Amino acid sequence: MHIPKKYLHDRVVLLLVSISTFLTFMCVALVLLRAGIGQGVDGYIVQYRANLGLSAFQKGSIIPILSFIFFVLVTLIINVLLSIKTYSIRRTLSLTVLALGTLISLLSIIVSNALLALY
Repeated sequence: MHIPKKYLHDRVVLLLVSISTFLTFMCVALVLLRAGIGQGVDGYIVQYRANLGLSAFQKGSIIPILSFIFFVLVTLIINVLLSIKTYSIRRTLSLTVLALGTLISLLSIIVSNALLALY
């Protein structure tokens, strides 16, 4: 894949890629640190179903929690590749893709911490 020379020299693009990369590694570190504590025999809370009433919290294994790591890594890779491809077409589209990827990484941090904070 050819990376446009202007893409590597654009400061806003590099800032957004850096922020997104930082948030991705922060999410990976937080999930690994919080999940490493262990939840005993009950497991982890992996879902919240508001329509179930008292049993709204669904418990599960560590696999759905670790899928947050896979999700943010794949999201980072896809967003950067899409922004590289769309940069030659339109710069603002590329910046929008990177900004939305940053938002998705931030929301992943919030959701994973919310699930791991519940015992």
